[in-house]
Amino acid sequence: MWKEQKEFDCIVVGGGPAGSTFARVAAEGGLSVLLLEKDRDIGVPVRCAEAISDAGLRIFHEPNPRWIASKINRIKMVAPDETVVEFGLVETGYILDRRIFDYDLAQYAAQEGAQIVTKAYVDGLIIKDDKVAGVKGIHLGERFEKKAKIVVGADGVESRVGRWAGLQTHLKLKDMESGIQKTVAGIEVTENMFEFYLSKKWAPGGYLWVFPKGKNKANIGLGISGYYAKNGKAAHKFLDEFIHWKYPQASVLTTVVGGIPVGKTVKQMVADGLMLVGDAAHTCNPLTGGGITPGMRSGLLAAETAIKALQRGGPTRENLFSYEKEWHKIGGKNHERFYRIKESLYKLNDDDLNNIARTIVAIPEKNRTLMKLFSAAVREKPSLILDVARVFAGI
Repeated sequence: MWKEQKEFDCIVVGGGPAGSTFARVAAEGGLSVLLLEKDRDIGVPVRCAEAISDAGLRIFHEPNPRWIASKINRIKMVAPDETVVEFGLVETGYILDRRIFDYDLAQYAAQEGAQIVTKAYVDGLIIKDDKVAGVKGIHLGERFEKKAKIVVGADGVESRVGRWAGLQTHLKLKDMESGIQKTVAGIEVTENMFEFYLSKKWAPGGYLWVFPKGKNKANIGLGISGYYAKNGKAAHKFLDEFIHWKYPQASVLTTVVGGIPVGKTVKQMVADGLMLVGDAAHTCNPLTGGGITPGMRSGLLAAETAIKALQRGGPTRENLFSYEKEWHKIGGKNHERFYRIKESLYKLNDDDLNNIARTIVAIPEKNRTLMKLFSAAVREKPSLILDVARVFAGI
């Protein structure tokens, strides 16, 4: 058992999709892996809108029906003047049940040999010769110290692991959204449709979403830019006002709050004996705030790098650096493009958004696409058209 084992090849701090993916791939590659989760259960609490694309999920797993609350093939966007833009999606999406999804990802890691411990709160790193060499923490009231060749910070946007190791992981205020989401029941929603509400009156510097989880249930949430949140109305006020206006009879089942990192990936994702994955490395899509697929991708790439590093000379920054290179090669280019698009779109005022909606509504629905929507949105920023084109062309 983990308490008797003094050293591991890898210790993962955090049991979300990024951490569990790292643990599974690393264990499958023959490494000894310990995953430590501070909460009592994997997958709880759910701090996520739970949306993922079919293509993104299939990078890692075949979709399992037990994970899926709703299958999405349409999108609706509502402008400040309530002009509605609606059309079908080329690519299928899902609203997951993250409690089940995260639990299963951790179980897959355990099946490959990773040891998983919940209620294990990591509160420090072991540093030896200026290199990360393990973790310190507390589990069920007892102190523990465990050595590791590589420590993986998968502890979310509030990550302390990177900071303890001296990495610069802070975000600018404009790159951190204040997020809140309520899962509500007793409402009418279209089961197969994403809904987005765009206006400074609903979510300044961000957007509000309604993601169905069956016939009469949905995740309703928003993220507002830290720039707007610093002196103004709190995120929960915006959300409460929207729900009261749109769904006055809704029953609130759960409420979650937290920060949404919408900045660029951290400049340094690795150090001697240390790797950061998922939200801890700021891998969230800066435009949408979606973090499941990029987080799992970062966990996969980091694990593959860790296996090679421990086979070929040890966990030095130089040997782990190929993880950074692979991340930027596979996901980093679009990440930068999404950031530039976000910077432009978030500066649009409500009149701009209304004009964009009217432009798209004038297009027959069968000809409407996300590409055309984003192209219309950045028409006043011609330099961004190329970014939009490359994102949707996948180059």
